[in-house]
Amino acid sequence: MTITLHNTLTRKKEPFVPIDPANVRMYLCGPTVYDRAHLGNARPVLVFDVLYRLLRHTYGADHVTYVRNFTDVDDKINATALAHQQAGAPGTLEDLVAERTDETIAWYHADMDALGALRPDHEPRATEYIAQMVAMIDGLIKDGYAYENEGHVLFRVRKYSEYGALSGRSVDDMIAGARVEVAPYKEDPMDFVLWKPSSDDLPGWDSPWGRGRPGWHIECSAMAYELLGDRFDIHGGGNDLQFPHHENEIAQSKCAGHGFANVWLHNEMLQVEGKKMSKSLGNFFTVRDLLEDGVPGEVIRFVMLATHYRKPMDWTEKKREESSKTLMDWLHVLKKHGYTPKMVKQLKAEGQWSGDGELLGTLSNDLNTPGALARMHVLAKARTAEGLVPLAHALELLGLVADWSLVDLTPSQDVKMADWVPAVIDRLIEERGAARAAKNWGEADRLRDLLNSAGVQVTDIGGSATWAPGPDFDPAKLEGLT
Repeated sequence: MTITLHNTLTRKKEPFVPIDPANVRMYLCGPTVYDRAHLGNARPVLVFDVLYRLLRHTYGADHVTYVRNFTDVDDKINATALAHQQAGAPGTLEDLVAERTDETIAWYHADMDALGALRPDHEPRATEYIAQMVAMIDGLIKDGYAYENEGHVLFRVRKYSEYGALSGRSVDDMIAGARVEVAPYKEDPMDFVLWKPSSDDLPGWDSPWGRGRPGWHIECSAMAYELLGDRFDIHGGGNDLQFPHHENEIAQSKCAGHGFANVWLHNEMLQVEGKKMSKSLGNFFTVRDLLEDGVPGEVIRFVMLATHYRKPMDWTEKKREESSKTLMDWLHVLKKHGYTPKMVKQLKAEGQWSGDGELLGTLSNDLNTPGALARMHVLAKARTAEGLVPLAHALELLGLVADWSLVDLTPSQDVKMADWVPAVIDRLIEERGAARAAKNWGEADRLRDLLNSAGVQVTDIGGSATWAPGPDFDPAKLEGLT
């Protein structure tokens, strides 16, 4: 199966050809660990988790190396620790910084685990690679690509002739259209910081240019080089990182003599109910907020994957409800046909655990997750447990089921009901279908809510609907509708 990916650098979709099929390498810019991950932070994690799973499926789990870093040296982290210190927290500022980053990384792991994201092979902390950053900066100075001034070290942007290739803009256009820091220690407004001084009360490390700390961009270049080598296959992140972060990474890495990444992938941003997520609009929430509100991690994941990664993703309550229902419907289909965790284990042991070729082809076409989910609706129409293997395989491949032993697939017991009940339910479902066909959404929603209130689980597949009594089935709520 050939994987194709849209390469931001070339602005076109290309067949993915790994440098070494026995060692496919990918780097994703990770979080700055000063607070909880908000919903937008989760999108690149889930996009690249699907890619990681697909690469492992295609090349073998032992032949893929995935690196996602933690930025644990940053002014925001320092500010958060300082606020805690001023509020009376005991310990030095460095102690409070370490405490905060450890706490935030633990939160991040818990939240991303809840979304079904696999842990990367390496999760380096920037503070563990300061020596490598200093060495890279020193080399850039010696080769004339960087200079020291007033305790700062800066990269000479105009010295790198290909600067702007990733974002497709010239240096002059960037100056005109961006907020560029003008500082007396800069030769050019576009030059960016590789190293900056630290005061005695801030975290810092010794260097040839005095006690200080690295700039943000050099961190990823140094960690990627140390863990993935001179040249690697894929570098990714949200499109908000394309400039200046990724543009600067390319410049300093190339000028340091490294090949760096062949393919660049960027996901679009996230909105909430059609608006940019922000605290001022009251639509800002973290992953933990949703989890604590009772939204399962797999439902959050489903909503994210229902939009292609290169399109803006709009989180809405309606999408959450639809995703929850679809997942329930698919698991109900498996349950109805006697599908059990024991069967999954047996199928894997017997070598019968296989995916659907059309779904895999769709997913391999630039991570078309919406298309893969659409194919799963078709797979759910199978009438035997054996025929549902591709559906179950897809649920696992897309990370919608992490552990089959935790999924209740025990076949439901037959529910005794009066003769009039099935006829009423069938009529309500038929009326709901007619209302939807007529685009009478208010009536369709009323009938849906009526069925839901009675605990009737309706499964819509391929234009037809089936139903089954749910765990809270109460036919008494349908009395009077005969």
